[in-house]
Amino acid sequence: MEQDVNKTIETIIEKAKVAQKEFETNFSQEKVDEVVRAIGKVVYDNAEELAKRAVEESGMGVYADKVAKNQGKSRIIWNSLKGKKSIGVIEENKETGILKVAKAKGVVAAIIPATNPVVTPMCNGMFALKGQNAIVLSPSRRVAKLTAYLVEVFRKVLKDHGAPEDLFQIIEPTREATNALLKSADVVVATGGSSMVKAAYSSGKPAYGVGPGNVQTIVDRDINYEEAVPKIIAGRIFDNGIICSGEQSIFIPRENYDEVIDIFKKNQVYYADSAEEVGKFAEAIFPDGGAMNREVIGQSVQTVAKVAGVSVPEDTKMILLKARSLDHSEPLCKEKMCPVMIAAPYDTFEEAVDYAQKNLEWEGIGHSAALHSDNMDHIKYAGEHLSISRLVVNQTSSTGAGGSLYNGFSPTTTLGCGSWGNNSISENLNYTHLINISQIGLFNKDAKVPTDEEIWG
Repeated sequence: MEQDVNKTIETIIEKAKVAQKEFETNFSQEKVDEVVRAIGKVVYDNAEELAKRAVEESGMGVYADKVAKNQGKSRIIWNSLKGKKSIGVIEENKETGILKVAKAKGVVAAIIPATNPVVTPMCNGMFALKGQNAIVLSPSRRVAKLTAYLVEVFRKVLKDHGAPEDLFQIIEPTREATNALLKSADVVVATGGSSMVKAAYSSGKPAYGVGPGNVQTIVDRDINYEEAVPKIIAGRIFDNGIICSGEQSIFIPRENYDEVIDIFKKNQVYYADSAEEVGKFAEAIFPDGGAMNREVIGQSVQTVAKVAGVSVPEDTKMILLKARSLDHSEPLCKEKMCPVMIAAPYDTFEEAVDYAQKNLEWEGIGHSAALHSDNMDHIKYAGEHLSISRLVVNQTSSTGAGGSLYNGFSPTTTLGCGSWGNNSISENLNYTHLINISQIGLFNKDAKVPTDEEIWG
């Protein structure tokens, strides 16, 4: 059996290498960009159908949000890629005499999560093709049919543009096939569970992985809470909370706590502060304080409430629970992949940052945090003291941390968590991570060489 799997992967890799070499040899920057654009555009044009398939096959998330995600990510990723050099000489510095030459890495292996079965293949594919690479997908078993369908759509795009179809391939969703693929590819992108990320880093090949999210949200004093709260709600409920960059906990100035909670309530949020109700939700989401209950992952507020045995109004958008504690005895401090948040008051801003840091150290360290503040000193303080790769300020984290038209984060679906999260990058994955750079160093006979006195003085 193992021999058959290895043979199959060997054949797939060989086809990918042939296609990649042809793509690298015969396609100019202009032609490559036409193909990359077409990959994004086909997802944009078929956003509704792909969203419908994703919800039906995965059993998670929200159709309208997946449509928005398909359209939004395809737009901003292509917008970030167009006009960028990724082939041949991409940079020339006349002052230093350094020329940078981009070269393909070869065959990219990409692990695809069930939570993001459309835009992750699209995003990784666009990045790979931008660097003249081939890509082979390892799908989640839960969304294997959709991923296979999407690959066929992408292969048709390639064919229509005269590019080799084998630039995009897929393998069977088995552990054996995935492990064989990871060891055979030239570079690995792992977006998914911790076991898959660990397998990627153990493959012996260069790998880019991600860590779990657990976005801590702080609201500062002297801000417009009426503006901030809807942004936080939008982030927590987007796609029923399965986005790793979605808000998880909120820390509120003690003197403004009741005011902010009332604003949440006005925005159709069910607030529970009794130990009995909070306990019911905690048990429903984390039975016996252990791993998250699969029955509530990516499910609606009504489903979560039903599992918890709590009655909530039909129009409830989100569930907000008053934190019973903020230490490691409280499972609700961890990532909750459903439309549920916890809230807690703080006295000083430094205390709020400390609460957020401690929660991150339990889960989500290196990923992201959110802050709503007009105080630049506080913004810098949070950025300096939180072990995160990105701080999302005055915007919705779930749709902002992965890049948007309103911030400077690189648009992506793979968010590195740095050494904190055992990742190789502490930034958003981009096409630049999937190309090799050769540097040409020219000799500068007119260079002004400093004296020892100038160097050491």
